[in-house]
Amino acid sequence: MSDMLPKLFFNHFNDTSFIVEDDEEAVVGFLIGFLSQSKKNTAYIHFVGVHPDYRNQQVAKKLYNTFFKVIQQKGRNIVRSVTSPVNKGSIAFHKQMGFNIEEGDKEVEGIEVASNYDGQGQDRVLFMKRV
Repeated sequence: MSDMLPKLFFNHFNDTSFIVEDDEEAVVGFLIGFLSQSKKNTAYIHFVGVHPDYRNQQVAKKLYNTFFKVIQQKGRNIVRSVTSPVNKGSIAFHKQMGFNIEEGDKEVEGIEVASNYDGQGQDRVLFMKRV
């Protein structure tokens, strides 16, 4: 996954990005987030990953809750995130964490999506949560 995580995220968003390590200091989960530059009350969760051996151990939930606390301290009260409509696990997780799915311009398997959000044929599910 390192090709999806350019060093710029760690250089420029290090106060809103987090890593969870195991006892041997191996990375088992991470969250890359940032404060919106154009929407002063908003923060964005860009990328989250949890090692398969550590799924269902609350790693992602802890990362999200840490992010929520930090952005509140920075005066933000809206969190946004995006996923693909085929990523059912991500959709379920975001709903479980209290995110709402924003209205889209079409539905895919009963889920509202924004069509062509990330380019032609790249529909996305848009999430929003107030913290």
